[in-house]
Parts: sequence; C-alpha cells; structure tokens
Amino acid sequence: MISTTLFPGRYVQGGGALSCLGGELARLGGRHLFICSPHPLKHLLPPLLPEVEQAGAVRVERFGGECTDQEIERLLAAALEFGAQTVAALGGGKTLDAAKAVAARAGIPVVVVPTIASTDAPCSSVCVIYSPEGIFQRVDLLPRNPEVVLVDTEVIAQAPARFLVAGMGDALATWFEAESCRISRGRNIPGAVGSMTAHALARLCYETIRDWGPAALTACEAKLVTPALERVVEANVLLSGLGFESGGLGAAHSIHNGLTALPAVLGRSHGEKVAFGVLASLYLTDKPLALINEVFTLCGVLGLPTTFADLGLEGVADQDLLRVAEKTCAPGESIHNEPVEIGPGVVLSALKAADAEGRHRKRARA
Repeated sequence: MISTTLFPGRYVQGGGALSCLGGELARLGGRHLFICSPHPLKHLLPPLLPEVEQAGAVRVERFGGECTDQEIERLLAAALEFGAQTVAALGGGKTLDAAKAVAARAGIPVVVVPTIASTDAPCSSVCVIYSPEGIFQRVDLLPRNPEVVLVDTEVIAQAPARFLVAGMGDALATWFEAESCRISRGRNIPGAVGSMTAHALARLCYETIRDWGPAALTACEAKLVTPALERVVEANVLLSGLGFESGGLGAAHSIHNGLTALPAVLGRSHGEKVAFGVLASLYLTDKPLALINEVFTLCGVLGLPTTFADLGLEGVADQDLLRVAEKTCAPGESIHNEPVEIGPGVVLSALKAADAEGRHRKRARA
C-alpha cells in the first residue's frame, strides 16, 4: 500500500516568534490580506503593522466567528478585490481554517499564526465547516498545507490556560486514533495509509501530553514560557497536526461531531468534546484497564471533561445520547476506521461507560 505524509512548508516556534512574521510574508509576496480574530486584531496586530507593512501592502479583515461557507465567501471576495498575494491569519482554529480555505480558493499561500494552542488545526490542510449556529457540517480537504505556521509561545502563555488544556484534549486523541488506523489499515486524511513517521509522531504527541501536560498547565496559569510549555505547545500544534492528518482519525473526532447535535455542548471547546470522545473510545476499543486509568487520571489532573455533566449534559436522556451516537456513526465518519464493530448501540454504551467511570472517580475524590 502507498502511504502519504503531509507537512506545512515551514514551522516556526518560540518566544518572540512574531518578530519573524514580516520576513516570512516578504518572501511570499507583496500584498497581504490579514484575517484576525477580535482579540489579536485589537492587541497583537497594531504593533506588528509597521514591520509587516515593510513587506508589502496590507488589508485587514475581522473574522466573523464561525467558519461557514458564507464567511469564507465574504473573505474570499475581500482577498480578490484587494489582489492579495498571501493570506495571513491570527487567531484560533476556526479563524485559521477560514483563512486556509480562502487562500486555497484564491490560489495563494497562507501563513497561519495561532494565538492559542487549542487545536491541531494550524498545520493541516483540513478545513472544518460549520453552520452559522455552530453545528458541524463537513470537512473540506484543501489542496495544500499552510506555507508557514508561526507560533509565538509568549503569546500562547498570555492566553487563558483553558485554551492550552483544550489543545491537550485535542492532542490526546492523536495516538489513539492513529493506532486504530494502523491496526485496521484505515485511511488517513489524504486517503492513503499512515507512514511510520506519522505513527511515531502520534505516539510522541501522547507521551508529551502525558509527561509534560500538568507542568505546562502550571506554567501557562503563571503566564510563563518554560521548557514544559514549549514541549506541550509543539505537541498540541505540530505533533498532533502531523499525527492526525497523516496518521488518520478514529472514534474520538466522530464522537465530537456527534456531540454537536446537542445544543447544550456548543459552548464547550473542540478539544473538550474530543477528550471525552477519547474516554468513550477506550471502552469502544476495549483498552486495558491500566491505560484507561492513565488517561482518566490525566484528564482529571488537566481539568478535561470526564462526565456528561462536565459537558453541560447532566441528566441527559438516552434518546438524546442516541442522536449523538447516530450522528457519530454517519456514513463517511472516521469512527469507521476503528478495528471493532461500529454502530449507534455500541457507541451509546461507550459514552455511558465513560460517564459512569468519570462519576465514580469524582465520588471517590469527594
């Protein structure tokens, strides 16, 4: 079988890395469309503009909040009207996804600058499309990965620590899903099998979160850049991005998509829903008790959801959970890469088993 491994053109990380942005843009073109989330638009972009404007003309657009078809079309029209030669994105995962889609449709390179380490979106060629109400609709596969991913860990450390935790929740799934794809010969994002490199990086991603996650959380809460924080940011952004795209997805991300069917979870982050999907997948795939204990303990230490109540679903009815399970098992969902029987019934049982274990642990700690 043929394997395919995807990479961004260049990955830049470290404290003060934003100082490299002007130079990276200058080598790609002379007209730059910036797409910014509200916070970086107000706080990060203004001091950068003098240097960036030395790299060429700049137009700035505020991101509308959801990565929808309508928002992508609006931003694409701005790029074409401006004659942009690059797209640069500053913000969270949905902002970056929208910018990647705009650049792909315009046929120009994209430079992504994540201001929070909350997802593995920055390095990938994947764009997740939502409805205006925030309900998952589909995944678009773009023709190429970002030209540059630039991560300033001083910026990451200043963001609320819950974003770093959400990124660890997303990264937590990387090895479990890639390992399922390796066993089942499931397809990765490009539709090939994962390479040895992808699976090794996915394993390193999990080990980094397991070993350094708590120390990185402490550093972020203190707004400090430490070696632990650098390691975990690299795991959240680079290792998880390479691992999921080239290693493949499985149950955890499908369960995330299924959970979006319930309005009560829409305020929870992508990574929080994925992390609960990991816990349910441990039962779905009959993982050893020692591993189940390791992952539940880690989620508890990091503050990731371990019960329905943590997701805003306390007292959720079985009929609503069945809706989640049915959406999780929809045709084309990545859960079908799992090397076990898949169906709404077994997914429902796995969801309830994860919640039961989480509640048991909370009672034991009380």
